[in-house]
Amino acid sequence: MKIFIDADACPVTSLAIEIAKEYGIGCTLICDTSHVIARNDVEKIIVSKGNDSADFALVNRILKGDIAVTQDYGLACMCLGKKAYIINQNGLEYTNDNIVYLMETRHEAKRLRMSGKRLKGPKPRTREQDEAFCKSFRALIERVKDKREE
Repeated sequence: MKIFIDADACPVTSLAIEIAKEYGIGCTLICDTSHVIARNDVEKIIVSKGNDSADFALVNRILKGDIAVTQDYGLACMCLGKKAYIINQNGLEYTNDNIVYLMETRHEAKRLRMSGKRLKGPKPRTREQDEAFCKSFRALIERVKDKREE
């Protein structure tokens, strides 16, 4: 098992790395050249800047049973197709049961923006959100580890 982080705009990168270390799991950060990652304790893959270039780099590397941390529904959908596990920055696990709904809401939001509507952005991140992520991320790792040991 390996953990991949879509590090282009991930607010829980440091938390995910520290939890991965606790479990002794390799962690890879993937981002494009417009982001600077000043970490030397994990593998980093920097790809050229381009529409979804980091997403495609991640999905091309992830394998069945690996874990991805991303808030990108499209990337999550592609990773699900490879039988990986995906969690977002708030601890929500993307599954085959919820991804269609999430993709539909993303499409509807894009349609509204294109028609000139302004949508509210996310609220400032809270400590409670970080705690929820850590709890869910640990639980996911434990579940994946248990499946591998069966």
